[in-house]
Amino acid sequence: MKLAIISDIHSNLHALEAVLADIERRGADQVIVNGDMVNRGPDNVAVMERLAARGDLLLLGNHEDLVRMWIERDPEIPSDWFGDPFWDGTAWSARQLEAGGWIETLRRLPMVHRVALPEAPTLLLSHGSPRHYREGYGAFLTDEQIAEIVQLHPEDILIGSHTHRSMEREWGRHTLLNTGAVGAPFNGDPRAQYLLLTLRAGHWTWEFCTVDYDRDAALAAYETSGYLREGGLSALIFQEELRLARSILTPYWSWTETRGLATGWESWRRFREEHASHFVSTNH
Repeated sequence: MKLAIISDIHSNLHALEAVLADIERRGADQVIVNGDMVNRGPDNVAVMERLAARGDLLLLGNHEDLVRMWIERDPEIPSDWFGDPFWDGTAWSARQLEAGGWIETLRRLPMVHRVALPEAPTLLLSHGSPRHYREGYGAFLTDEQIAEIVQLHPEDILIGSHTHRSMEREWGRHTLLNTGAVGAPFNGDPRAQYLLLTLRAGHWTWEFCTVDYDRDAALAAYETSGYLREGGLSALIFQEELRLARSILTPYWSWTETRGLATGWESWRRFREEHASHFVSTNH
């Protein structure tokens, strides 16, 4: 049996189509989408329509919940965000999904999925960890956090996403895997990335797959869709993350908070000046 787990598509239809073609070529029996299908990119509705037409299992990511909360004006979102131009990109994505009738679908997405096959190690999938969709399996997850997670969720293999970086880590009899990102990798490799597991003779093996796709077309879609124009600074930052295959929004946001600056075009200009080397692409 072959199981493909994809995540963090972030409305990048070009990357998604390339990954689905690669999965078909490799003969996967099932595809599970591990959250963050939407937001940060221009093709929100098209991505949801493509996945829904396939009938794949879809899990909840933090961005599905964010756009749902945005539409519902959930009190978990600070009230001043709704009038802040920095969040225009999220507002644009939320409007697209609401107009397409997808909010109720996003509300119903499960947070975790367990795979238990006869005489095979068990799998537990979640966008972040099974405790929270923003607790990603990555370099900053402490030993104490891992110990707490596996005590509460003692499956053999725990699979997450969220950090946009593929990872494999052993913890006693447990293995933690991170799928990496289809639509916006942060590990310096601009190719679309996903996880393929194969079950043979009662044992799971896995491969971190990378797929080339038309990134120029994906970057151009930010403009042709109107997302870059209406989404403002945050949409531009997301486009830069795609171009550079590295995280920019979180470092920029942390930088403004450390200096007591408001997010906006002036602080963005200063951030780029102070971190000019961060914006030099090493992709080929």
